[in-house]
Amino acid sequence: MRHYTTVDRVIQSFDQALRSLVPGATSAHRNNPAQGDDAPLSVSEARHVAGLMRVNHSGEVCAQALYHGQALTAKLPTVRKEMEQAAIEEQDHLAWCEDRLKELDSVPSLLNPVWYGLSFVMGATAGIAGDKYSLGFVAETERQVSLHLEDHLRQLPVQDQRSRQILEQMNTDELHHRDTALHAGGVDLPLPVRITMTGISKLMTKTSYYL
Repeated sequence: MRHYTTVDRVIQSFDQALRSLVPGATSAHRNNPAQGDDAPLSVSEARHVAGLMRVNHSGEVCAQALYHGQALTAKLPTVRKEMEQAAIEEQDHLAWCEDRLKELDSVPSLLNPVWYGLSFVMGATAGIAGDKYSLGFVAETERQVSLHLEDHLRQLPVQDQRSRQILEQMNTDELHHRDTALHAGGVDLPLPVRITMTGISKLMTKTSYYL
């Protein structure tokens, strides 16, 4: 197995950032769960769904950055491998959200580079703090993402089954990632860290819906 130097990993991180941020650069490894014909939506419904999917797409950009940052600074090879594998699985979500945005004649958030950079730093910092905190950071992130997805599922128009199928599969995956992180030794994060994460999440949600 090839041994990657720090320089190799930095180059990989730059490549991963480009793949996460450039539309069309990420391909899903699994089939898109959205099945059936696209149901008709009113102009206001389509605009709202596009806003929700844009938020979810930005959330997946953040997830990519978090995992990439944590993989770069993880101390144990097993933890680094888990982060890299989780990032691969999250690529599916990124591609599915982008596909749905295209179907709705919309585009990803213009602020994604900002969210990626901020999330990468947070992930790398968690990795430096120690693997148990890094895994705890993953668990808390996935918990908060799941709450957002459940809220968005409640907001979707009843007839929009394509968006619903995507978000339901994403939520299943996020909960699996949370449980995996906890079983691998993740610990609860300090309350101030959780509050900060929630605040950043709310900021991303409110801005990405429109931009």
